[in-house]
Amino acid sequence: MLLAIIIMAAAMILILIFIVCYNKLVRQKIMVEEAFSTMDVYLRKRFDLIPNLVETVKEYARHEEAALSQITSLRNRSYSNMSAEEKLANSEAISQVVPKVMALAESYPDLKANHNFMELGAQLEKVENDIANARKYYNGAVKKYNTTVQTIPANIVAGLFHFQNKPMFQVDSEQERNNVQVKF
Repeated sequence: MLLAIIIMAAAMILILIFIVCYNKLVRQKIMVEEAFSTMDVYLRKRFDLIPNLVETVKEYARHEEAALSQITSLRNRSYSNMSAEEKLANSEAISQVVPKVMALAESYPDLKANHNFMELGAQLEKVENDIANARKYYNGAVKKYNTTVQTIPANIVAGLFHFQNKPMFQVDSEQERNNVQVKF
């Protein structure tokens, strides 16, 4: 009788250990999946943000560049070789472009492109920081999960239910390890 009670108690303890280990593995697996989803959101945000911001800044810079190039082009013509009509036409063209350039210079002392570039840099830096933090969170969750999968007694439960190690987030190439650099 005593032996039966001891065997029952041991079986109950083993079942309890089994349940605790299984639940721990499931919770940690869900935490890893949630951490990856968080990182994925930031990666997607960067993926969507960079082209949109770059295009916006390019369009604005192109607008400023067009005004500046236009006035430079008009100014660089050889005035002495122009006919009277060409001089009038050139003067009229310059008169139309100068207010645009002055408005840009007055409204944006350093020209708004500089602000846009700074804004783009700030937004990219924020997203990169968010990604770095999400990667740390993900790798922390994976470390905790993988440790549980590999340690006794959870490794027995992990083996029975095919809980596999999760990969840490690693950057393979040196180029990818550097922050994103946007060049125009």
